[in-house]
Amino acid sequence: MTFEQMLERVRYEGAHPTREEAERVVCAVLTAFGHQLKGAERRELTAKLPQEAAAFFSSDMPTKEPLTGWGFVKDLASHTGGTPATTRWGVGTVLGVVAKLAGEELTRRILTQLPHGYAALFGRAELTVG
Repeated sequence: MTFEQMLERVRYEGAHPTREEAERVVCAVLTAFGHQLKGAERRELTAKLPQEAAAFFSSDMPTKEPLTGWGFVKDLASHTGGTPATTRWGVGTVLGVVAKLAGEELTRRILTQLPHGYAALFGRAELTVG
């Protein structure tokens, strides 16, 4: 998938009115998500993303303690000026496309590494053992 195809998919699936809006969302989500992921999964995902998207994703180092899924959405909303609801929609759209690019096995490993709440952001059920 090219970066242009990624943007078009995010634009369509996220119901963004313009390509520019889709690009703004992709940039914000991937830059913020790059702070959450580390190790081999970060390197493998970087290699699977289109070059422009990979540059956003890997633009900074990951944090020591990643946020929960909901914490990630709230933090991104506060930095972008969006509401939690619209930010959640954008995150889900972008990470849904990322999951398709990553493939099932890498997506599963990514979700295993992250705290609670990310599965739904990737369009998957969050199963817990209680």
